[in-house]
Amino acid sequence: MLSRNTFLSGLVLASAVLAGCQDSENSASENAAQGQQAPKTQVGVYTIQPQNVALTSELPGRTKSSLEAEIRPQVGGIIEKRLFEEGQEVAMGDLLYQLDDSTYKSNVEQAQADLESAQATLTSTRQTYERYRQLKARNNVSQQNLDDAYVAYLSAVATEKRASAALNSAKIDLEYTQITAPIDGKIGISDVTVGALVTANQSEPMTTIRTTDPMYVDLAQTSVEQLRQRTLLSQDHVTLGDQSVTLILEDGTEYPIKGKLKTREVNVDEMTGSVTLRAEFDNPDGLLLPGMFVRGFINDLNDSQALMVPQQGVSRDVKGNATALVVTENNTIEQRILETERAVGNQWYVTGGIEPGDIVVMQGRNKVRPGDEVTTVELQRDSQTGRMVEANADTTGQ
Repeated sequence: MLSRNTFLSGLVLASAVLAGCQDSENSASENAAQGQQAPKTQVGVYTIQPQNVALTSELPGRTKSSLEAEIRPQVGGIIEKRLFEEGQEVAMGDLLYQLDDSTYKSNVEQAQADLESAQATLTSTRQTYERYRQLKARNNVSQQNLDDAYVAYLSAVATEKRASAALNSAKIDLEYTQITAPIDGKIGISDVTVGALVTANQSEPMTTIRTTDPMYVDLAQTSVEQLRQRTLLSQDHVTLGDQSVTLILEDGTEYPIKGKLKTREVNVDEMTGSVTLRAEFDNPDGLLLPGMFVRGFINDLNDSQALMVPQQGVSRDVKGNATALVVTENNTIEQRILETERAVGNQWYVTGGIEPGDIVVMQGRNKVRPGDEVTTVELQRDSQTGRMVEANADTTGQ
């Protein structure tokens, strides 16, 4: 009897286990079906459309005087006077230094006397030549005598010219004892004092005058950047910008007056591989001083069909390539490698890898991989903050 009850109990237990397994299989099947019907990942996207963009280049540079003159003596002598205050404005022709001129005055007087003597000799030889010419007409002197008189006269003419030139040279040297300003500008510190001996065309300047209004800014642009610009300009929709220059000073503030690109150097510096671009700035208040380190932003190009991708939608792969995730026509994710030419604000100016109308993932990039199917929410850039917001969102309060 006990054996029969044990058998029946075992049979009931086996039936229960079998029923439980069947229920587990049915539950797994239901869960799998539910997994296939799970909602697709939702991502925020931005549609790329051509824009009219002013392209600027940021370049390092230094300020430089528009005119600069190092003052050196053209004759030697002892400095008797210094007639300027260091750091003041001077005008062209202002007297700066007075050298001892006693020797040069004496030279002028000597040259004047030599000239008067030469002029007297010239008068005598001219009269002799005229008299001999008249006598020869009556055959009262020989041809040789007439020729000798003519040669003496020509020699006297040459001597008179030499004496006149020597007098002019002596007068010029006397004028050089007064050292004047060759340009308008601010004069620097004097490196010589009263009583110092200076020599003609010495290597060390006595002082320097600099014109600081207008002021030049020499900017350094690599030859690679210039080649990129030429490549961009070969496209019909890219044109030259207005070449205006915005200056950022050493303390990070913006110089209040915009400058203009004046010229480009025609050769590449072999040491740095860069080309010098010279901009000109008005400097009425003297804020810019020669030798300051600055940064210049040049509006060098305009692209009427620029493709701009917000930096939020761009990342870098292990090789350093810029990449973006693009939603294809069948709502799947595709990864693109981009050619980013430069940053413009918080966007990348892209010259390859993106076409007008492409849909780029901005939000939810970390949730999807290439090949995934997604649903999209259209985003747009807030014109004031540059942040990405839903296209239908109300941004008036931001």
